[in-house]
Amino acid sequence: MMLSTFHLIAALGEATATPYFIYRLRDAMLVDPTGRRILKDRPRINSTTLTPEYLRSLPENSVGRAYLGWLEREGVSSDTRAQVRYIDDEECAYVMQRYRECHDFYHAITNLPIVREGEVALKTFEFANTLLPMTGLSMFAVATMKPAERKRFWSTYFPWAVKNGVRSKEVINVYWEEQLERDVDQLREELGIERPPDMRDLRKRARAEKKRLEELKKSRAI
Repeated sequence: MMLSTFHLIAALGEATATPYFIYRLRDAMLVDPTGRRILKDRPRINSTTLTPEYLRSLPENSVGRAYLGWLEREGVSSDTRAQVRYIDDEECAYVMQRYRECHDFYHAITNLPIVREGEVALKTFEFANTLLPMTGLSMFAVATMKPAERKRFWSTYFPWAVKNGVRSKEVINVYWEEQLERDVDQLREELGIERPPDMRDLRKRARAEKKRLEELKKSRAI
C-alpha cells in the first residue's frame, strides 16, 4: 500500500507539472549557465554516483557531509526516488527526475526533518522557488497536523519558506555534485537561504514542556 501511494503521489506530481510548469522549470535551467550544463550532462544522484564512503571522506562542515549526515540521521536512502513515467518530453522528464533526486539536498541544506511538519515546510519553500503545483498542493497537509504543529508552521516555518524560496537562487540550477567539498554555510549564503530554526529541537522542547505541565498538573491534583 505504501509503495502504491508513493507512486500515485509521484504520478500526480508529473500530471500537475505538465504542460506549463515543467517547461517553465526547464526554461529556467536553459537560461542559467549551470542549469544548461546539468541538462547537457544529465547527472544522476544515488548511492552509486555519490557513495557513502566518498561523502564520509569530505571535510566536516562540507555540503557532502551535511547531506550524508542528514540521510543517516533520518534513516533514508538516495535510491528511493521514483522514475519519471508520465512526461513524454525527454528533456522535461529529466528535469522532473533531477528535481526529485535533489530533494534530499534541499532537506540537508535546510536541516528540515522528514516528519510531516518538516516536509510541508520544505514543500512550501520548493513551491515558492520552483512553482511546481504538487509542492503547493502539499501545503494542504497542514490540516492534518496537531494544533501545536500548525501554530509553529504558520508562525515560523511558513514565513521562512516563502521568504527564502522567493529570494534564493533557483535550486534546480545547483550542480550539487560540484558543491560537495564546499563549506555548507558558504553555499547557503551564496544561494540566499537562511537556515530555519531547528525543527527537531523545537519539537523536542515542546514535548518536554508538555510533559512538565502534565506532571505539574498531576502533582497539584494529589
